[in-house]
Amino acid sequence: MIPNETVNQITEAARIEEVVGDFVTLKRRGSGYVACCPFHNEKTPSFHVSPTRGIYKCFGCGKAGSAVGFLMEYEHLSYVEALRYLAKKYHIEIQETEETAEEIAKRQRSESLHLAAEFAQKFFVDSLQQEEGRAIGLSYFHSRGLDDATIVKYGLGWSPRSRHALLDAAHAEGYKDEYLFDAGLCLKRDDGTLYDRFWDRVMFPFHTVSGRVVGFGGRTLKKDHGGMKYVNSPESELYVKNQILYGLYFAKNEISKTGKCYLVEGYLDVLSMHQLGITNVVASSGTSLTDGQVHLLRRFTENVTIMYDGDSAGIHAALRGINMILREGMNVKIVLLPDGEDPDSYAQHHTLEEVKDYIAEHEQDFISFKCDLLLEDAAGDPLKKAELINDIADTIAEIPDPIKRSVYADVVSVKFRVDQDLIFARIGRTRRARQNEKQGLRPGPAPAPSEEGPREETPQPQQAEIRDENSILAPCEKELLSFILSYGRHHLAFETDSEFYSPEGSQTVAEFIDDALASDQTEFANADLRETYEAYFDLYDREMDQDTIIMHLLSGENRRVADIVAELSQEHYLLTVDNFRKALATRESWLVAYVPRAILAYQDRRMDAKLVELKRKLKGAEPNDQVRILDEIGKVNTLKRKIKIKLGREK
Repeated sequence: MIPNETVNQITEAARIEEVVGDFVTLKRRGSGYVACCPFHNEKTPSFHVSPTRGIYKCFGCGKAGSAVGFLMEYEHLSYVEALRYLAKKYHIEIQETEETAEEIAKRQRSESLHLAAEFAQKFFVDSLQQEEGRAIGLSYFHSRGLDDATIVKYGLGWSPRSRHALLDAAHAEGYKDEYLFDAGLCLKRDDGTLYDRFWDRVMFPFHTVSGRVVGFGGRTLKKDHGGMKYVNSPESELYVKNQILYGLYFAKNEISKTGKCYLVEGYLDVLSMHQLGITNVVASSGTSLTDGQVHLLRRFTENVTIMYDGDSAGIHAALRGINMILREGMNVKIVLLPDGEDPDSYAQHHTLEEVKDYIAEHEQDFISFKCDLLLEDAAGDPLKKAELINDIADTIAEIPDPIKRSVYADVVSVKFRVDQDLIFARIGRTRRARQNEKQGLRPGPAPAPSEEGPREETPQPQQAEIRDENSILAPCEKELLSFILSYGRHHLAFETDSEFYSPEGSQTVAEFIDDALASDQTEFANADLRETYEAYFDLYDREMDQDTIIMHLLSGENRRVADIVAELSQEHYLLTVDNFRKALATRESWLVAYVPRAILAYQDRRMDAKLVELKRKLKGAEPNDQVRILDEIGKVNTLKRKIKIKLGREK
């Protein structure tokens, strides 16, 4: 573990322009630097680096952060890996905190397993260049259209016919049986002796995001091999298949840059597409797609296009993948290739432009794809059609964003000429059932559809989805957080006749906002903003100065918090009130005027949210409850009028 003192030393030593300049050509502009963004395609520079603030910001794609954040984003390093990179660059010695004997043993074992896997990788690559490997393995790769540069780049290899070739070579180099077995390279006979897991196969190594080899896929070239066509490394502490996507190490930068990933089935699909020039392509390591792999992919993009074979098996594989991807809040499209083609064969027989054109012309939104596909099966059969509509509604229910769910429900309603309320009711029931299932609750009776439709199928409090964005309160919460991140330590000097004046002394902006929320017994409704708010005050309470707090948040391991801090501490709010600011003498007087106003605006929006909730309750309430709810609505409206008077919106 890297001590906090060393982390501070590293982040203070890192020069943002030097770190970014190692990867991007920067041009001086005023006190900062500009460049074309390395994270998305553009012709006009919108990527800015500010040495004085120690951050980068792209005003095109919105990516922003510190030197640590840049390395994590661009090189896809972990937080600790990024810190080690900077420590090495700036010649800072990292003295780890003292490890226990158990921690030392665990670290040494992990490294031994990695070294065993890396030895095997070198062995397979070398074997490909031996007589047997060249005659069989290399000939096969060439016959599949792969050139030598691709074979070398992706570390393709050959496992010899001998059942102990790797084992003998590893013994000669001093590798222990324990690590060869636990790394999944060998199998054990009943008498305890080892033999090679991979033999007489072409080999495809699996890389982690950082490029380390942790496992292999081996393909036999014989029809009478007597075993499975593909053999993969087993699950182990080294290789966890749901954390590996084949080709991701080589595809990650292009995925981040283009904002899209193509998901295919096989190793050769990835290799042929990459060789053709479409490098934002990955596969699920020869296994069915898993939730873990989808979660891994979401680190790099929210847009996935599934590109599978056009036959029945490929179509059903595409359908299986849709729900998992939607569940992560990602956007899904489908491309089915002509029957009899797969991405490998199609890339081999078409030019780069032809493949790109085909994708552009045949890429379908998942809902259109599923509707068109299943409609063929349901043609003329009302019961099948009903099942189809329910099936599609259940797929839409996987989407966490309520606005996206609403849009897709409208599409299905129009396409099938079904009442929107019925679609939304099905979505609501499905989501409630899944939420109950997660919480171990029995499914309860479904509520009747409301007359206004279903736009709000929000579960009861115990079933609430905490991560869903509250669109009513988000703008005001962002504004308050922007004040805190930009001016948190500034003191508010209220005049003695102000209702906010305190004879005990002035409060800082951060304290004033925090006290206002505490007095109302409220907290931010939006999870990411709330997490950022809490992270700020955790550092604030340690009596750090404002710049140090911001740098800690930007350089922290929580990249979502870092993104929000970079976005909201840019003083973009000032641009929207420039005319007001010009009329005020100082920043202090501007803050005195607008911080309380921002709190009042937030209270006003909270009243709006409360009214929406009460009116929803009113529709399904019993007569006795209706009287009570109407009374509450009256009280909320009274409070809302008082707030509007303070804001100057009513007299």
